[in-house]
Amino acid sequence: MEKVETVSKPVVKGSGIKILLGSGIAFLITLISLLIVSIILTYTNVSENIITVAVIVISALSIFIGSIISAVNINKNGILNGSLVGAIYMITIYLLSSIFVSGFGMNIQAIVMIIASIIAGMVGGIIGVNFHK
Repeated sequence: MEKVETVSKPVVKGSGIKILLGSGIAFLITLISLLIVSIILTYTNVSENIITVAVIVISALSIFIGSIISAVNINKNGILNGSLVGAIYMITIYLLSSIFVSGFGMNIQAIVMIIASIIAGMVGGIIGVNFHK
């Protein structure tokens, strides 16, 4: 019988830092993407009706990428770590919105964005944990 060796990735200490880094990267991707969308809306005939969908899709993709980056060196709990990236992102967005937007409140778009963010974070965390260099 042959002996099979398994190679495991080391668990990196400071996963809290990785989660904050992933959230920061998600914000950076969001800012750049929303700038591009705003330029497109300004200089083309694209309808402003796409704004809500664009914000939800950009946020979800940003959280997905941020979750992958945060979980790439963590050997376990990808779902938890990814959902934490999404939670930090969403809490920050909603705190800022409640401060700077008058009449801020929860609506169906906010609920869809929260659900999309959680799912994107979980999937990104799973992929990041299982990513092999």
